[in-house]
Amino acid sequence: MPRTIPHLFESCASRFDINVMMMEKRGDSYHSSTYREIQVEVHRCASGLMSLGIVPGDRIGIISEGRNAWVVAELGVLYAGGISVPLSVKIEELSELKFRLAHAGCRMVFVSGTHVRKVMKVRGDLPDLETIILFDPNGPLAEDEIAFADLQDRGKAYLDIHRNVMDHRLDAVREYEPATICYTSGTTADPKGIVLTHRNYTANVEQCAKHLPQPEGFTSLLILPWDHSFAHTAGVYLLMTIGGTMASVQVGKSLLETLRNIPQNIGEVRPHFLLSVPALAKNFRKNIEKGIAAKGILVQKIFSKALAIAYEQYGDGWNGGGAFRKPRHPVFLLAETMIFRKIRASFGGRLEYFIGGAALLDIELQQFFYALGIPMFQGYGLTEAAPVVSANTPAKHKLGSSGTVMPGIEVKICDENGNALPVGEKGEILVKGENVMVGYWKNEKATSEALCGGWLHTGDIGYLDDDGFLFVLGREKSVLIGHDGEKYSPEGIEETIVAHSPYIEQMMLYNNQSPYTVGLLVPNKEAMVQWLTSRNLSSRTDEGQEKVLIMLQGEIDRYRLGKKGVFPERWLPAAIAVMGEGFTEQNRMLNSTLKMVRGRIAEFYRNRIDFAFTPEGKSIDNLQNKMIIRRMEERQG
Repeated sequence: MPRTIPHLFESCASRFDINVMMMEKRGDSYHSSTYREIQVEVHRCASGLMSLGIVPGDRIGIISEGRNAWVVAELGVLYAGGISVPLSVKIEELSELKFRLAHAGCRMVFVSGTHVRKVMKVRGDLPDLETIILFDPNGPLAEDEIAFADLQDRGKAYLDIHRNVMDHRLDAVREYEPATICYTSGTTADPKGIVLTHRNYTANVEQCAKHLPQPEGFTSLLILPWDHSFAHTAGVYLLMTIGGTMASVQVGKSLLETLRNIPQNIGEVRPHFLLSVPALAKNFRKNIEKGIAAKGILVQKIFSKALAIAYEQYGDGWNGGGAFRKPRHPVFLLAETMIFRKIRASFGGRLEYFIGGAALLDIELQQFFYALGIPMFQGYGLTEAAPVVSANTPAKHKLGSSGTVMPGIEVKICDENGNALPVGEKGEILVKGENVMVGYWKNEKATSEALCGGWLHTGDIGYLDDDGFLFVLGREKSVLIGHDGEKYSPEGIEETIVAHSPYIEQMMLYNNQSPYTVGLLVPNKEAMVQWLTSRNLSSRTDEGQEKVLIMLQGEIDRYRLGKKGVFPERWLPAAIAVMGEGFTEQNRMLNSTLKMVRGRIAEFYRNRIDFAFTPEGKSIDNLQNKMIIRRMEERQG
């Protein structure tokens, strides 16, 4: 069988024809569609596109929340020999949307009702864009617009006459041809279009299936954006191979409303596993702890004690024997009956584990979910690798690591000169395998820098341990560089400080060959106002400003030598600049996977950073910090 995505789906639709493939909430309940039913829709979509003149190699964009039509549209594009260009629904800057559509040269674009206005605003600047296909038409359509339902009707009519034409087009798709162009999150000047072939995807699906076998019929609620390659491979395509079911989150009137639907939808879908990223994991934990706090001090004490018992027994999973054996301590058993079982029930009662990707996942966060009986297995990947490279599994895991490398993938750690390093030494992570991209769209320079001798230079720093587990320390471009040239990845410090301080919302460390490290600190304004109020202080007075700043300094100083001493002293911030505004996607200081866009943050706050390297700015109670604290309470009021 040809190793392309359409042929993979044809095989799965034949094997699992009556299995439920997709679940979509319409009104008050979820509706199911079988593999056979989705296959019929895909054939009609592909034929509809062909009737509109799509030819092999044409690029077609998709901008929509997760839904049945998303998968039907992408498969339809691929059946017709086209190239899918999945775009983030979180793109708000019209210039970014226009760049991607223009750079890819999209002839058509599928778009949901929530995002159609953005496309309409840039369509006049896109000479290649011929047709807009609307999932949710509202009102009369222009000449260059067509409703998705009408496209399907055209496809049905086309199939009745030209069935052999679509079959021929499908058979002509080759595994080495591009399937998607996925754009990076724009952490540099212009995002790069990552070209992934059909074989890149099918290879990674095979690798994942061998590494983490799943039984037929597993169900997942795909809560990550569907344009992410992680959701593509580990969600949509991997589920296909086991005849599994993929459910979409109920779409709200806004992104925030959609996110609020997730807990209820989890209970309705009752998934066997969930794909997650650190931001979602932290939000799940926050809600769990909020619920525990509402039950009173006794329940809180039992909960905390049970967690401590579980942390000690399980260790990192590997040194705990690698098996999931529950503690027999009476307090843990009490918590299991009173608390943990109910928490698992809130996730539908069938959830076996989370699979985590994207940014680094704090080990304590992993231990937390492990203790609850729904472990969160961290993996490592990047879109350029389609994307999964390594992952922890129920059978073999070490918390704090990114798991062992997938079968069929090679990983080596190299120094700055490209020399392979021995086990345990830190360097750049290089990846090789059939899953590795062919390059960046229209960017030979970036391609030659990323691919060398078949090896993908990831730009990530990490090491392999004696047991074969990969530890990812952070991005090479995000490392702190001391005045003596020594380097250090900041993510561990930032994550730990934020995770363990109720008063710090975000933290970015900065050191570019400087005498010391500076921390850009985004405070939790609500928590700080409560702290001030409980002490009869006000941020409008010098005393209140100084005391709250000293408190923030103390939150950092907990990690210095003589106290916790968890991190090297030189990389902890010697100066702190308190920020009046958080890092968000809206101000473009977080990308679509909620990672900090460090270059943009450093550039925007250049004056604050420069001031922090002066004698006056190094003091926590400098005038700039005081001014931010003063405004904080005014805005709360």
